[in-house]
Amino acid sequence: MTTFSMYSASIPVFKQILNSLNAILDKAEAHAADKKIDPAALLQFRLFPDMLPFTRQIQIACDFAKGAAARLGGQEVPSYEDKEVSFADLKARIAKTLAYIDSVPQADIEGSEARAITTGSGEKTKHFVGQTYLFHYALPHFYFHATTAYDILRHNGLEIGKKDFIGSY
Repeated sequence: MTTFSMYSASIPVFKQILNSLNAILDKAEAHAADKKIDPAALLQFRLFPDMLPFTRQIQIACDFAKGAAARLGGQEVPSYEDKEVSFADLKARIAKTLAYIDSVPQADIEGSEARAITTGSGEKTKHFVGQTYLFHYALPHFYFHATTAYDILRHNGLEIGKKDFIGSY
């Protein structure tokens, strides 16, 4: 009989997509250089005026990955300044996020299905148990922002596809 693993349902998933975003950033930087596009134009591009720009999409995807790892592992969520202004800065944020989620012991995440998790504050406070938090809040938000970042680059002519987004697993 196979048992369910909160660790396997979270950390490897975040790592897979963060690593693919990292590789896509390399392609985006090369694309900007090849097409003589100001990198800031891509970094600040939005799919629609009321949507967040590319840089913010990467920041938030990282925030959901580190936040989920911390909360599921019973740790304080580390705070990152949102100061990235280049492809290199975004790659550094992804690397910092990957290092953090790798630092959370698997044993601390296992068995977190029923752990009480609270996000937000004030009127935005949400209460979950671990499994509901992971499947219905953290992962959907993470994928939304990772997908939006991908879509922004694809919309701007970067030749990437589903294999680039999914990456290695």
